[in-house]
Amino acid sequence: MSEKDLLLGPVLSFRGVGKNNAWRVTALIGLKESAPVPALEVDGHKCPAPRELLLHKGERYLRYDISCDMQVGERRVSYGIPGGLQWSFTVPGKADAPRMAYVSCNGFSDPSAMRKIVRTANSVWEDLLYSHDRELRAKSGAGEAKLLDKEQLWHEQRIHDRGLQRFHLMLMGGDQIYFDSIWEDIKALREWVAMPRDRQLAFEVGKALEREIESYYLGLYQQRWLPAGRKSWSSPEPALDASVALASIPAIMMWDDHDIFDGWGSFSPEMQQCQLFEVMFRHARRAFWVFQMQHALQDLPELEDATPPGFARQDPMFRPIAWSQALAQDRLALPMLDAQPGFSSAYAVGPVAIVAADLRTERSRTQVIGNDTWGRLKAWIGGLGGGNGSRRSTRSACGHLLFMSSVPVVHPKLSMAELLLDKFGQDHVTDSNADDLKDHWSHDDHEGERKRLLEVLSSLARDKKIRVSLVSGDVHVAAWGTAYKKDLPASETWSQIHQLTSSAVVHPSLMGVMERLFLFWLNSSAKSQQNIDVQYVAEMMMFPGHDQYVKAARNWLALELDAGSAENRKLWATWRCETETGFSNHLLAIAPVL
Repeated sequence: MSEKDLLLGPVLSFRGVGKNNAWRVTALIGLKESAPVPALEVDGHKCPAPRELLLHKGERYLRYDISCDMQVGERRVSYGIPGGLQWSFTVPGKADAPRMAYVSCNGFSDPSAMRKIVRTANSVWEDLLYSHDRELRAKSGAGEAKLLDKEQLWHEQRIHDRGLQRFHLMLMGGDQIYFDSIWEDIKALREWVAMPRDRQLAFEVGKALEREIESYYLGLYQQRWLPAGRKSWSSPEPALDASVALASIPAIMMWDDHDIFDGWGSFSPEMQQCQLFEVMFRHARRAFWVFQMQHALQDLPELEDATPPGFARQDPMFRPIAWSQALAQDRLALPMLDAQPGFSSAYAVGPVAIVAADLRTERSRTQVIGNDTWGRLKAWIGGLGGGNGSRRSTRSACGHLLFMSSVPVVHPKLSMAELLLDKFGQDHVTDSNADDLKDHWSHDDHEGERKRLLEVLSSLARDKKIRVSLVSGDVHVAAWGTAYKKDLPASETWSQIHQLTSSAVVHPSLMGVMERLFLFWLNSSAKSQQNIDVQYVAEMMMFPGHDQYVKAARNWLALELDAGSAENRKLWATWRCETETGFSNHLLAIAPVL
């Protein structure tokens, strides 16, 4: 295969731990339709023939199985085309906790905003990759002393001196791609934005426009994830960007609004149900299924409306999908929760469990997750096994649950802004201010579901002695918060649920004059505890190593557990926040439940 035929990838996807300790990983590669299908090998062994996921407009997208056996110790494995391009990733040992990186918001809504950033668009990705892989640093031609600080140097002896990479998994919490440009790039949609609201709601989507929308959603991933202007893979000094991270760290991805378009799910019921929105969502869902979930397009079941007769269609009610049956023939299917209409997935990886919750498929102004999904999430979480004397289940000897919520569960509440924008900020697809606030779990319309989530997670922590942490992005700041039950003695440490917020890896943080005023307002609001009800409190904490509650800087987050017994395994959360001249480190140690 000629590198000129490569359109996208490789993009690694983690499929969970399989039987006999198989580290299940797939690689997505896009090729010109006319190009020969290459054979791949992993760890010196030939890979099975790939599966075609999509053939569209002269582009072929293939999924390769590059799974490996987990051994006693961790190891680095190479994969690629025999005699051609090669990449690598690191597989943890059988009993190891995976080292993880978390990122979100890999893009931007407004191209003009990118001109305001002090450093390059990919500088945060570069920093993550410097921390991840010494070989990538060497290829970039950058000097060690110039690039590495104390935090990075700490990992050299224990990881890089052994020829390993730092991260086994990359959690991608939403907005892996930004589709907001669709409103400008497609002429008919640009005209739709300028229409009066009644004409927008009555607008009919013709076949030609639908084909254009479909092609836009299926085509933008290739343009954004392997840009045409970047250095080639065979370049002696390759670009260090999202493409490199996607090729060297198996990812768990979950979508958020920009993976559809800005604000999806937080518009009025009338707008959400108009024909144009439904067509756009359908094609965004299909593209997400192929490129982020790495499943064949033909295997995606359509959503079926299940609103009872006589019911107002305010909140989406979809018929649950039997994913175990729909994907029965796909041995590399993602571990999606069965009998739910969305894409919520769950993973048990040694002492860590990860839930990637789908907060978009069933979202409305008054709903985050539908009833069937709630039931499946509660059942899976309730089946986890804990330590410290409780009986461990065969599913996992879990000591720590990471719950991926694309939108933070604990975040400053802006009641006055909610009031103003609820009245005046309705249904403008190119103005995100109103929908950003309506998205929040802390918004009055979602407060009941936030209580429900905290009750489900607190019950797990109390009954199974499992530490629960929430990992989120979306808000373009770094922040730390907690939620806990009131009036408990300090010894009841299970009650502490930590909120770790990290965004964005590309999107600019709060920089303009009005944004700085908003930041001041945000920090002022963060001083007040949120009394959710008679049981629960949500509280923002001073950001580690900073004098404010939220830090306005592009950033990424490392999540690493100590080695040893469950009783001694702290989770270390390390934010790397961009500065004008480098990066600052902000560390937090989260103790296990005692």
